[in-house]
Amino acid sequence: MTGYGKAEINLPKANFTVEVKSLNAKQIDTTIKMSSIYRDKEIELRNLISEKLQRGKIEISIWRENSESFSSYNLNSEVISDYFKQIKKIAEELNINTTDILPSLLKMPDVIQKGEEKVNEIEWDEIQKGIDSAIANLLQFRLDEGKKLEADIKSRIHKLADLLNEIAPFAKARIEKVRKNLSEKLAEIDLKNMDENRFEQELIYYLEKQDITEEQVRLDAHLNYFTETMIAESVNGKKLGFIGQEIGREINTIGSKSSDIDMQKIVVQMKDELEKIKEQLLNIL
Repeated sequence: MTGYGKAEINLPKANFTVEVKSLNAKQIDTTIKMSSIYRDKEIELRNLISEKLQRGKIEISIWRENSESFSSYNLNSEVISDYFKQIKKIAEELNINTTDILPSLLKMPDVIQKGEEKVNEIEWDEIQKGIDSAIANLLQFRLDEGKKLEADIKSRIHKLADLLNEIAPFAKARIEKVRKNLSEKLAEIDLKNMDENRFEQELIYYLEKQDITEEQVRLDAHLNYFTETMIAESVNGKKLGFIGQEIGREINTIGSKSSDIDMQKIVVQMKDELEKIKEQLLNIL
């Protein structure tokens, strides 16, 4: 499910901002953006995300803003001193002025060194609290959106049930129309040389093939089962998806048996509602 969570951590030496975003995905796919000094914490962080978010395309970003003067670069005083002594000795021999030598010294190799960055465990503990807070905010975001999602899907299931009820009178009238047409055709046919028993069996078989009563009953049962599964304590998006597939099969069968234009229009509406339900189910874990 899509979601967003944010948290801020204010420490004496630095301020941190943690953002967690999630998009729909069948499996968990995590992208982490943070300073390289925390890379040894990446596996720990991935395990935490997998445990709490389970599924989705997850992106977590951790930004640092120093709240006081900070530099990870140091001057190597021993190297500078050694360079200065050698240059001063040569300058005296050649009678050269060394007054403005410092800028040149700073350009010499190994004078400026990048300090070794290490993880401050106390600082990381605070960052972890921020990560937990951001994830909690994302989960709350999902929960709020989930309530809206539940209401939308329920309304569409109810719409499908209403459309199913609308089909019933058309289905009954259609069978009666088929019977009437067959009777009129049979009146025009000479049945003297036909096996009446075989003919009646074929006729019954044909009418049964046109009947959608079984599909109506199964579709109604699937709609009720879908609703029961939705209101269960542990909602499973995949399970709802499977029930949705069964609903689709019954709708398609009804459509294939429907020669009546009014029934076909209702079937199209049912397919449209079901497609919207399937799209929403991608948001359910």
